[in-house]
Amino acid sequence: MSTFLFDSIVFGPVSSRRLGVSLGINLLPVSHKVCSFNCIYCECGWTHGKEVRKEALPSRSEVYEALRKKLIEMKEQGKAPDVITYAGNGEPTLHPDFARIIDDSIALRNEFFPEARISVLSNGSMLYRKNVRDALKKVEMNVLKLDSALPGTVRQINQPHAEADLDRFEKYVSKFDGSFIIQTLFVKGECDGRPVDNTTEEEITAWLSALQRLRPRQVMIYTIHRDTPLGNSLRKVPVSELNAIARKVNEIGIPTSVSG
Repeated sequence: MSTFLFDSIVFGPVSSRRLGVSLGINLLPVSHKVCSFNCIYCECGWTHGKEVRKEALPSRSEVYEALRKKLIEMKEQGKAPDVITYAGNGEPTLHPDFARIIDDSIALRNEFFPEARISVLSNGSMLYRKNVRDALKKVEMNVLKLDSALPGTVRQINQPHAEADLDRFEKYVSKFDGSFIIQTLFVKGECDGRPVDNTTEEEITAWLSALQRLRPRQVMIYTIHRDTPLGNSLRKVPVSELNAIARKVNEIGIPTSVSG
């Protein structure tokens, strides 16, 4: 099944199921995906390398100019974004100038669309870097991935390049003092001849326990929406199941949103 890559620094705006009218920013190469995870459901396809070659990345000044140009264009057209979202072809916090780019983005947002929020969609693998954590504290929507609280399932679904260390993830996430959002994709199917299902009772019990410890301000629950590298081997989780999971999160006092 076909996956895709974003072919520019700035893309959209697009209508996001979870974020509203979203203007996207891609800090990674347009030719290939660069990520510290290799998620089996990723719309950008497989990760073929985790090394970040700076010459393949857009520079800080290129990002600034591309974003400024697009914001001027949207201002002239009377089109306001709800959110400026860092996502793109992999993990945005891998960019060596990520923290300074966030500062630039905040300044541009304040100049053109002060009501817009800034969002970063991250897998949390770079939270050990203080400058990354400090940058994420400045944005309105610090969205962190947690598809499972069981290490074996993380290895199966997310395939991180480093060992799945959930204790370390929780340690660094706790430094945000609740100013973050957890994003979880639920999926069923098969990968390499093994069943995939992060909706089982064991999975949900462990995941809810992690949420109780982390106490995010919100949990975003969703399922696959586009093509995946595994094609028809993965299936959407029905909205009724997602809503049932969301009710369990609500019962522990955490707001949720569901996208089917």
